[in-house]
Amino acid sequence: MRICILTIALLLAGTTFPAFGASSRQQDINRIRSSRFAFEDIMNAPDKGIPQELLGSAKCIAIIPGEKRAAFIFGASYGRGLVSCLDGESWSAPAFLLVSGGSFGFQIGGSSTDIIMIFRNRAGMDHLLSDKFTVGADASAAAGPVGRRAAAATDAEMRAEILTYSRSRGVFAGVSLDGAVVKPDRSADIALYGANIEPVSILDGHVKAPAEAQGLIDVISRNVREAGGK
Repeated sequence: MRICILTIALLLAGTTFPAFGASSRQQDINRIRSSRFAFEDIMNAPDKGIPQELLGSAKCIAIIPGEKRAAFIFGASYGRGLVSCLDGESWSAPAFLLVSGGSFGFQIGGSSTDIIMIFRNRAGMDHLLSDKFTVGADASAAAGPVGRRAAAATDAEMRAEILTYSRSRGVFAGVSLDGAVVKPDRSADIALYGANIEPVSILDGHVKAPAEAQGLIDVISRNVREAGGK
């Protein structure tokens, strides 16, 4: 019986934790498009989005569209996303991210989940520029409050460097991502920008956004401005 369970776990691990292969430019463009649609859909939900005060003060916004979650004996997740940061008066070209993490617990089945991460200060931004960081350990994080106003936000939520949200099966809510590991997707950056550019150069606004990313940047910029930000 123990051998059988171990075999199942190992087989599942092979599918739950795939090796992130090299990205192609078309895959990057598809990821940008998916991120834009996910963010736009979430922000268009009446009275169920990110509070305006928190969105308006965001320094960076990360979007992981369709993060895959699967579980049997233990739960796990992995995803490919991107992040844009406020550089003075405008939002930067996107830099790409890889997100992985796991949680124990007996679950069967899987789902596709959109993840939004709101980075609220410079300390949170600095974590994006590191080789990798763990949510909740290297960077303080909290499940974000939902609704157009942040009046009900707790002290922990207001102090967190990162606020995290998810949308699964049409339901948008704050979610804990503690234990998730976030790191740059360098192969995707190279595929899109054509050179081995450091993430800091992209997020600091030193890299011009390609035409394929302008729609995403416009959607982020418009929603942040409407929330009282830049």
